[in-house]
Amino acid sequence: MKSLLSFLLLSLIFIQTKAQEIPADSGVFLLHKFEQHIGKETYKVYNYKDQKKYVVDFKFVDRGSAVPLKATLKVNPVADPIELVVKGNTSRFSTINDSISIKGSVANIRVSDSVFIKNISGFTFPVTGYSPATVQQVLLQYWNNKKQPASINTLPFGALQITKTGIDNLTFNGKPITFNRYTISGLIWGNELVWTDNAGKLICILTIDAEGDKIEMMREQYETLLPELIKRAAGYGMEAFAKATPATKAKSNIIAITGGTIVDVERGTSRPNSLIVIQDGVIKYIGHKLVKAIGQIGGEKIPKGAQVINATGKTIIPGLWDMHAHFEQTEWGPAYLAAGVTTVRDCGNELGFIDAIQQAIDSGKGIGPKILMAGIIDGKGPMALGIIQADTKEEAIKAVDTYKAKGFAQIKIYSSTKPAIVKAICDEAHKVGLTVTGHIPNGMTLIAGVDSGMNMVNHIQYVYSIMKKNKDRSVNFDDSVSVAVIKFIKDHHTVIDPTVGVYELAYRNVKDDITKLEPAFYTLPLALQTQFKTYGQDSATVARIAPMLKSMKMIVKKLHDAGVPIVAGTDMGFPGFSVARELEIYVEAGLTLAQALKTGTITPAEVMGLDKQTGSIAAGKIADIIIIDGNPLINISNVRNVKVVIKGGKVYDPGVLHRMVGFSK
Repeated sequence: MKSLLSFLLLSLIFIQTKAQEIPADSGVFLLHKFEQHIGKETYKVYNYKDQKKYVVDFKFVDRGSAVPLKATLKVNPVADPIELVVKGNTSRFSTINDSISIKGSVANIRVSDSVFIKNISGFTFPVTGYSPATVQQVLLQYWNNKKQPASINTLPFGALQITKTGIDNLTFNGKPITFNRYTISGLIWGNELVWTDNAGKLICILTIDAEGDKIEMMREQYETLLPELIKRAAGYGMEAFAKATPATKAKSNIIAITGGTIVDVERGTSRPNSLIVIQDGVIKYIGHKLVKAIGQIGGEKIPKGAQVINATGKTIIPGLWDMHAHFEQTEWGPAYLAAGVTTVRDCGNELGFIDAIQQAIDSGKGIGPKILMAGIIDGKGPMALGIIQADTKEEAIKAVDTYKAKGFAQIKIYSSTKPAIVKAICDEAHKVGLTVTGHIPNGMTLIAGVDSGMNMVNHIQYVYSIMKKNKDRSVNFDDSVSVAVIKFIKDHHTVIDPTVGVYELAYRNVKDDITKLEPAFYTLPLALQTQFKTYGQDSATVARIAPMLKSMKMIVKKLHDAGVPIVAGTDMGFPGFSVARELEIYVEAGLTLAQALKTGTITPAEVMGLDKQTGSIAAGKIADIIIIDGNPLINISNVRNVKVVIKGGKVYDPGVLHRMVGFSK
């Protein structure tokens, strides 16, 4: 009898223990990049006497690369944090191995190989970036339980702010549904947009991942609402910047810029002591500086009441272009303008997002550069990007026509497009008046892509890959193969967008001073500094790749000397600033200062068919102008010294713009 009682008691304990491990709750977030479903995050919640444990399994596959992550979060019954352990990948190129344990006012922290103790006070929560979504769900519960404090310290570093910004009424399965909308700032660069239901369950996060790409985390059952939330997010972000009204309120619709040195980018010359008169956003007159504040100048007068900008001692140049932008979030708008970039070509984005962004900027409801949209088309497969994909001629025609109807300026072909479909895309694009740029798809060469109808090519790697190589990966420019490649590109009037800076950044020595690439690095928001500091390679890899990088720069020079149009593009990099770095690289490659400046001003305007409207400072052109300290025809790096930005006749203070999006100045 005694042994039976003992057996029953042990069985009861075993059953209770097993029951305790049954999840009290669970959920699934579907993970998307450029709206394409690429993975999922699953969480399970276990309730114990004095704590809750969240166990998270996060994984997506981005262009063939697995990005897995596992996390465990422990909190007490009112969501006060006890422990967070996160290990895995946060992007194709970055890993994480962090643990944070909190006891009283002390946190024991491990970040990779670094271990330290931190005294904590006030409202504090452990969170390690955009993922996993489950941690942010509990963070919101903590914020609400603490009566919505203005700021929360985050571990291992930093602080964040949560703001309830509104309520969204939507239709789901034919019925009305309401979500609460929040912004979280300080976790990534800029603002995350977050939605919850009325019970506090997380519904959606729109954010960026560790390589700066947009990523969306959506509760599984509501996935069909994602396109609508993306579209609304673009509008909300632009409205927030427009309300900040950073544009200087003009006293009239006329602006006079006096005393500066104008750079004529078409001729590579300077005109000192100049006068520019702008009316209704258009350059009306260019002449010499007035002797008097108001008076006669070559038969023209500055009307009374004009807003006068004194540019004495400064240089006036056209607004810069970034011909390889990815406008991943609304914060890029002010950042671009602050760096003097007044026009960008967005080389692939979510259709609804970038369309809404462009409309907001063009209508004056948002802050940012002029956007020329290149609509991305990929093929189906494990390496595919985005949701607009074409594997048949019919799908190709439909995709091109969709972009044309939305006002896109170009089509961008991506890497998984089937070689047989490239010609169908190009034929339809040309038929409806669009040009074609992009990657050279897998299984093709640049020659085959151009023969199929591509007008432009993104990335210098596609030129490098078909040239004759030496054993150290450098290019043999004297070889007949290399000579023929240059001639082919020239003869076919192909435009090259080199993006050399993105290769320089990817293959930099992580032990080197990053300010050599970006002098203003420590003015970047902390989240961006953290992102870029570990971006690069070890010394051995850098040494092995160095001959290739040197050859890439030399290719730019060889192409330019042959008469191939070169346009400056960044493929993101340091927001806004990387345009200047691209121009600096071209000078290092051997282009003259004037030639390099053209790649970021008039040449992009020419290849996009807009040189009659913009790209240089001339009467009748749109007033996209920047005023800088120093002359770029003396030192190309002077394009970094932006003091005044004028876009379409609106005057902006770059310092105000930068501070709006978290830069220190």
